Amino acid sequence: MDNEKALREKLEKQHYVFAGKHSAIKTCTWTKKSIIDKGVCYKEDFYGIRAHRCAQISVSVGYCQNKCVFCWREIDSTLSTGLITDLDDPKEIIKRCIEGQQKLLNGFGGHDDVNKKKLKEAMDPMHFAISLTGDALLYPKLSELIRELHQQGKSTFIVTNGLEPDLIEDLEMPTQLYVSLDAPDEELYKRIDNPSYPDAWSRLNKTLGMLKRLKTRTAVRITLIKSSTPDDPIGNMVHPEQYARILDDSEPMFVEVKAYMFIGSSRLRLTMGNMPYHDDVKAFAEEICKHSGYKMIDEKPASRVILLMKEDREDRIMEF
Repeated sequence: MDNEKALREKLEKQHYVFAGKHSAIKTCTWTKKSIIDKGVCYKEDFYGIRAHRCAQISVSVGYCQNKCVFCWREIDSTLSTGLITDLDDPKEIIKRCIEGQQKLLNGFGGHDDVNKKKLKEAMDPMHFAISLTGDALLYPKLSELIRELHQQGKSTFIVTNGLEPDLIEDLEMPTQLYVSLDAPDEELYKRIDNPSYPDAWSRLNKTLGMLKRLKTRTAVRITLIKSSTPDDPIGNMVHPEQYARILDDSEPMFVEVKAYMFIGSSRLRLTMGNMPYHDDVKAFAEEICKHSGYKMIDEKPASRVILLMKEDREDRIMEF
């Protein structure tokens, strides 16, 4: 209980608003920028997810099976790597997260550059990115939460580390499911993701192998870390042909190749030199494409991210 209290106090200082014992919301920087017309998240450009109506939430604060070196969250305060037992109610999570978003954005009413129409819409978020911290699959009522959000006319986007393939089998599918791929081989994966499961690489590959048959939009996100020195053991911008093979085998609809960003608690483990420039990301993405059936479709230099697909499609940009 002391660890939970300490973590909660630390996160509240970082402007998290808790929606229960293990659930919380924190307003994304791009949501705030969009409200004052200073740009939008790459997910708006790539998929149509409107930044000003996006709620960045977690249903697993303090719960994760990995301690990734590049994570900007408070990984040193992990509470558990197992399933959550004392569960928040899905309907209450949604209600309190919406109230939290309203509380966090309330001060924007007096901003000189505020887009009043966007601010009004932002008070009723449409898109729920269940990705703020922890791994959402560790919340046993995740399917119930997804169903409730869909019944309320909301869209859902889940990011997972892919270590719970058996749970994904029975999951109510979100609007879009992201799986993180942080290394091209098991040795480097263990150095970067620091998994608690001894069979983590096998679990991840089992999840990746499921993507081609899941009845939803699927994405693989590759977070690139640049070696800061020639002998830096953490850099993962290597073996593009191995990333390519994994992607060709798993066949996600989308692949995001994105730069590690030197922010949050990751600064305790990495350096500014580990953060690739957009040109670095683009060049590595091109190398992946040379060895795979994927090609570059879009890019967002401000976010240092490239979108790969086999072929672009009319429904890539969703309409809500």
